[in-house]
Amino acid sequence: MPRAALFDVDGTLTDTNHLHVTCWWEALRQAGHEVAMHDIHRAIGLQGEDLLAHLLGDQRDTSEDETLSAAHATLYGTYFDRLPSLDAAAELLRELARRDWRVVLVTSAKEAELGALRKAIGADDAITAAASSGDVDEGKPAPDPVRHALDLAGARASGAVFVGDTVWDMRAGARADVSCVGLLCGGIPRADLEEAGARAVYRDPADLLAHLDHSPFAAVG
Repeated sequence: MPRAALFDVDGTLTDTNHLHVTCWWEALRQAGHEVAMHDIHRAIGLQGEDLLAHLLGDQRDTSEDETLSAAHATLYGTYFDRLPSLDAAAELLRELARRDWRVVLVTSAKEAELGALRKAIGADDAITAAASSGDVDEGKPAPDPVRHALDLAGARASGAVFVGDTVWDMRAGARADVSCVGLLCGGIPRADLEEAGARAVYRDPADLLAHLDHSPFAAVG
């Protein structure tokens, strides 16, 4: 069976989490909501509707959701031409592809945003497929995005590793029964990632690449 290397994108391969925090903060501020940036940061990785429910509660006026998400998308879109990738992100994906892993991106990003992120990473030659937010009914921390990515790779959970930077990534991967690797470059503490299901934690893509032969990837036959 093929082996699948599944990757979250924001905060995992690209240094974009804090851009999302700023854009959500401004979108919420414009609508009259005062939400601490720390709280927004902890919600990054959820799909828009779930993020707003997490921050504003289930009793919020949901008629605002579309407007808030559109405002965030517009603000974030101003960065599309200069989104920064993380050190060695492309090299990590290419090394895994060289070792016959099928690399699949698993992201909450919509299509236009995903295109900008892939351009920033610059490793399309190593990417087999990408699963975006519109492909599943429920986003992370539900296992649906990870299971969809496994289907795209033609792989089983036992032959897959999921790399992410948030507790939502780790919970989604754990619920899909794949090995989870956490990265600290998204700003979430090691203990939180481990508690959510990370079997190993590394600083960033460069650190994972340097220790690839002793990582959970090495344990998958």
